[in-house]
Amino acid sequence: MAQIQVGDTLPLVTLKYCPYDPELSKACGIPQTLSTDSFKGKKVVIFGVPGAFTPTCNNNHLPEYKEKYDELAKKGVDQVVCISTADAFVMDAWGKWTEVSDKVIMAADGNGDFVKATGLWQDLTKVGMGAVRSKRFAMVVDDLKVTYIGVETQFGVSVSGATAVLAKL
Repeated sequence: MAQIQVGDTLPLVTLKYCPYDPELSKACGIPQTLSTDSFKGKKVVIFGVPGAFTPTCNNNHLPEYKEKYDELAKKGVDQVVCISTADAFVMDAWGKWTEVSDKVIMAADGNGDFVKATGLWQDLTKVGMGAVRSKRFAMVVDDLKVTYIGVETQFGVSVSGATAVLAKL
């Protein structure tokens, strides 16, 4: 599939996540489904990372969304969703480790369904991370329509970071 573009409708895909539960600080919850159709009527920021706990994802990308959550909400964002091609338990553990609490939904795209349906996947077998991994990206989805898409073409976080997204809201 060609890469999703501004004006496109978000494809119907089901992800997995463990809802935030402060009682489960040292254990993961039970994975629940998160369908992209639940974004209907909402403004959602979705950002994708190649891997949970990896240096750039963990130290730069995710923390900026946590730090700028209130600014995003003031601009009308209803939900912030982080996607990686990992399982729901890894994403839940990463959310606990980074203390995002309920600010960021840590969604698992374990089979790569979302990144394949949107054309936002890459093959990272050369670095031992697998054949289907998420590209580093961010998108704004308003009532299922893409209004912004930023995909990194070089190492680091620029067009996919929270600052770039805020500038486009």
